[in-house]
Amino acid sequence: MPDIKSYGIKGDGKTDDTSAIQKMLDETGKKGGVVRLPAGMYLVGGSLKIPAGVALTGAAQAPLYIEPLIGTVILATGGRGKEDGPAVFEMGDSATVQGLTVFYPEQKVDDIVPYPWTFHMFGGDNTVENVTLINSYNGIIVGPESNVRHRIRSVCGCVLRRGLFVDTCSDIGRTENVQWHCHWWSSKKVGGDWNSVYEYMWKNCEGFIFARTDWEYVTNTFIFPVNIGYHFIETKSGAMNGQLCGIGADAAQKCIVVDQIQYMGLLITNGQFVAFYGDDPIEIVINSTCTGSVRLVNCAFWGPANQCVVSHSKSFVSLNDCFFSSGKEKHPGRALVEADGGKLQIRGCSFASPEPCIDLKKGVQHAIITENNGVNGVSIRSDIGGNAIIANNENSH
Repeated sequence: MPDIKSYGIKGDGKTDDTSAIQKMLDETGKKGGVVRLPAGMYLVGGSLKIPAGVALTGAAQAPLYIEPLIGTVILATGGRGKEDGPAVFEMGDSATVQGLTVFYPEQKVDDIVPYPWTFHMFGGDNTVENVTLINSYNGIIVGPESNVRHRIRSVCGCVLRRGLFVDTCSDIGRTENVQWHCHWWSSKKVGGDWNSVYEYMWKNCEGFIFARTDWEYVTNTFIFPVNIGYHFIETKSGAMNGQLCGIGADAAQKCIVVDQIQYMGLLITNGQFVAFYGDDPIEIVINSTCTGSVRLVNCAFWGPANQCVVSHSKSFVSLNDCFFSSGKEKHPGRALVEADGGKLQIRGCSFASPEPCIDLKKGVQHAIITENNGVNGVSIRSDIGGNAIIANNENSH
């Protein structure tokens, strides 16, 4: 395997290595293969295009913590103030980046400015794994070009504005073990500060944004703190369907916001959600623009949110075997679960704090509320008369 020095790559943290690394990538791309960057500091003032069949590989076998800044470290300086510029890593078909850390040395906690995405993935079968992001403004974008079967695995770090944005994926993307957290940029050794980064994230950050993606599988993901943890939207390419398991959002304004989802739906199991920031912290909000099915199973809601689930959906919403609690005394009259649209099913759930449990408002087409219990029984307020089936719940007392 060629030595990086033969391509003029310095790895000294002072010399801009963009052109030299690109030269090595392009040469390797003639046949496909691996470009290995050993431990060192690589200043990248531009953008690196990973050719088809090439893996750019650093020294890390797993994501790293913030201290010390060791291993293969990319010092990214390009695109400052230009959010729509090229990503640090442009990745098309069969491109891989793994085993390295990305740090923006010119980003300052007291003067945060936009930067382009760190990773831009498009085409088919590309992979980002075992990567650490210290202070990316925008983390990873998939699309908006057509793409299939992206693999994003074992990625950790601090993201300031957006973590992951997926769009125009027509065949089964995979997102596994992705953790966004303010503490990667909290150390003074990387110019960070816990309080400043924490506040910026809960006011500005969207952790995971999903637009058009078919059968997206999302497993073991987490964001802390955050404005919106998981945001499901519609673009000109469409909306998502998929399943999410073992996901979490903490110190949020909204943990999940659903604007739109494909009609066959969104499946969430084993989620944990905590919201307590902003003017009206609510763990899950399903907006009136949503025309697809939203289903949650075995999820836990706690912390001083005003409410756990508020649904304005035009479609089906199902809550099964979930745990609801709040303890927010600011709005003692608001129910933990509230709906004013669509069709609702709540079965086998536990309501563990004394607020009203369920509020069925005018606009709900039909509701089935069965086999639930609560700390003071299950209190249900209904404005929909015979359109509600309410049975076998613990009586309020």
